[in-house]
Amino acid sequence: MHVRRLRPAPALAILVVLPLLSLLLAACGGPVSSPMATLASAPETASPSVQATVRPVTKVAVAYDISGRGDGGFNDIAYNGVRQAAVELGVEVREVTARLDDTDDDRAERLRLLADAGFEAIIGVGFTYAGPMQTIAAEFPDVRFAIVDDGTVVAPNVQGILFAEQEGSFLVGAAAGLTTSTNVVGFIGAVQLPLLEKFEAGYTAGVRATNPTAEVQVTYLSQPPDYSGFGDPPHGREAALGMYDNGVDVIFAAAGGSGSGVHEAAAQTGNWSIGVDADEYRLAPEAVRGSILTSMLKNANVGTYRFVRSVADGTFRSGNQTFGLANEGVGYATSGGFVDGIRDRLDALAADIVAGRIVVPDAP
Repeated sequence: MHVRRLRPAPALAILVVLPLLSLLLAACGGPVSSPMATLASAPETASPSVQATVRPVTKVAVAYDISGRGDGGFNDIAYNGVRQAAVELGVEVREVTARLDDTDDDRAERLRLLADAGFEAIIGVGFTYAGPMQTIAAEFPDVRFAIVDDGTVVAPNVQGILFAEQEGSFLVGAAAGLTTSTNVVGFIGAVQLPLLEKFEAGYTAGVRATNPTAEVQVTYLSQPPDYSGFGDPPHGREAALGMYDNGVDVIFAAAGGSGSGVHEAAAQTGNWSIGVDADEYRLAPEAVRGSILTSMLKNANVGTYRFVRSVADGTFRSGNQTFGLANEGVGYATSGGFVDGIRDRLDALAADIVAGRIVVPDAP
């Protein structure tokens, strides 16, 4: 069962400020078309504790949640940053993946075994590692930990790697608003969590920015504590077909593995879909590529690379580090050439977000 609701058309919240110098605009660098983004300084969202002592790093570990690595998606992007740093530093990398029936105790034990084995920098990918990491970080104060997509772990040896998903989602929403011919677009989220509601809020705001009269239909595939919406392509396809039947002609799928079903439905019906995290045009089967308008890029590699390097060079900071358009932590994909005609408009919106002239909401 999925939840569908219609969004009214509130005015986009736009903050007008003094124009910034061209140097600030240059910091945006424009949206990227590859998951590997140029590295830049990350704004701090907490009062971090600076660890000034250089710490030799010989072993780095990545703990994935259930889906693991290999699908070309978010886990692979996070790994790419670790791999890049490991190659530069000449260090060992170990990867471990959770099982479907894992409990918090299982995840904690996985982190404990890595710390016991001498891994100096350990990354947990996904919010399910929050509780376990809070526990294990206290047991191993000399190990540096990072958690991707969660900012709730508070410890002097833990860094939260967060993203301004709403900013990248704003840009693909703007693309949807400029592309729709029915004036009805859709959003499909995997599970109705605050994290995914950031995608929804940014997407809706982007649609409003370029097409104030457009209707936005919103569907979530499951409700917590049911997380099946992340890995149910048939359900994603069913939900998308229902939206397309209801007049939608562009759908943004922030739905994990279920997004492949949305792309299939778009190809079947001759409509558009929008991918998430990675450049899904490059990953999708050839039969559906022609229906993927763009993808919202979430460059987890930027955060994981910087974390590993910071542990090695003594600049590690605890607290949350956020990556958005200003430091190329998010962006949009251009593969397929379907947004070539509107890139100037999208890039101008991105520059306005970086300059503070547009403030993107992070909740519906």
